[in-house]
Amino acid sequence: MKQFIYQALTAAFILAAIPFAKADAKRVAVPQVYVFGMAASFNDSIVYFTDIQTLANAWVDSKSRFLQSRDIYSYQLREHLAQKLQMPHRTCIVFYAEKLQKLQKKYDKLKRLYTNPKPGSQQFDVRSLTSADFRFEVIDLSKEIALEEQQEAELEQQRQELKAQKKQKKSAPKDKKEPERGKSE
Repeated sequence: MKQFIYQALTAAFILAAIPFAKADAKRVAVPQVYVFGMAASFNDSIVYFTDIQTLANAWVDSKSRFLQSRDIYSYQLREHLAQKLQMPHRTCIVFYAEKLQKLQKKYDKLKRLYTNPKPGSQQFDVRSLTSADFRFEVIDLSKEIALEEQQEAELEQQRQELKAQKKQKKSAPKDKKEPERGKSE
């Protein structure tokens, strides 16, 4: 009986996890992605821009084309500013595109916004971080993806086993005989 309860709970857990599985979109490595970072703070008017850099073999979502691990790239810039330039608590943003021209437009527009502010608005001290000063390091997701695929395969195997068990229980003959009741004489 305990084993049946355990199997039922396992089945419920697996079935609950199905809607959260990523069936459509997968992460794929692309030959290159162009990125640049921007860092600002609410405490001062200094804004940092990195050069546009190329990330070879970066990972993107196959459906949405979002750069994977964007938060880690932002943390790379944040940590560099905190440790090397003693500029902690910066809000860092990473912009990316698969085409250089598209990213160059974003870069120019954003830099213009901070270098040529509207009259009466705050002036910013815009500083550049060249590729010699700071470089983004590519985040390799191949091990993580392999682990996810292995877990997905194990989940699928458990689903198949549960289906087989259900099918076996349905097709098993019912040998339960009604107990004979004492005859009243």
